[in-house]
Amino acid sequence: MKAMRAVALLCVLAPALALASETEFTLDHAPIDAHDTESLQRGARTFVNYCLNCHSANYMRYNRLRDIGLTEQQIRDNLIFTEAKVGDLMKIAADAKDAKEWFGAPPPDLTVIARSRSSEAGSGSDWLYTYLRTFYRDSSRPTGWNNVVYPNVGMPHALWQLQGEQVMKEAQAPGPGYMRTVQQLALDKPGTLKPVEFDQLVADLVNYMTYMSEPAREDRITLGLYALIVISILIALTYALKKEFWKDVH
Repeated sequence: MKAMRAVALLCVLAPALALASETEFTLDHAPIDAHDTESLQRGARTFVNYCLNCHSANYMRYNRLRDIGLTEQQIRDNLIFTEAKVGDLMKIAADAKDAKEWFGAPPPDLTVIARSRSSEAGSGSDWLYTYLRTFYRDSSRPTGWNNVVYPNVGMPHALWQLQGEQVMKEAQAPGPGYMRTVQQLALDKPGTLKPVEFDQLVADLVNYMTYMSEPAREDRITLGLYALIVISILIALTYALKKEFWKDVH
């Protein structure tokens, strides 16, 4: 009897499990390159123009952008649009209460978002790269926008004028021996950038956000390598000293 109940339960749950597996979304790989300073600089420009209006980066200072090849004068002239100084944190003027009323929740701080979104599905960079490219029009949402990676997100599509307007449409896709109906994104109204140009802009933005989440990463890796080299030399010297000290002991 227990076995029959288990089989019956499996039959009931099988369609739901199949649907869940079909709706899983694979993250696209983000082309991150921490050594591409031009990409990082373009990403920083996009970040302050499109993200810093609502989202803060309270653990990042403007003058840290010198690490990606910018001078303080370039930072002051091109990336600071408020009364902030080059040494200040990247804060926003928007009030948290107002933001919560506008979007349903205060926009999160983005300083370490590229690290906090890491999961088994992919890195935080992959999540951001896919998320920023998968907004689509949805009249049922308060903002008029929805997202494939983050369903029912409260954030509107800040880059829609660049990307254009995507819509969700049904399409036929091959399954294991049959055709199945799936939901796919389609560009309904083009933006000011071509799709390949928009993907590059998002890649630069995510590259910068990945750098911002851990600005000292490259220095940390370099110091770690030096430390391993020093430790290896000390181990070799210690072993040689041990052999010399015990060579006459039988």
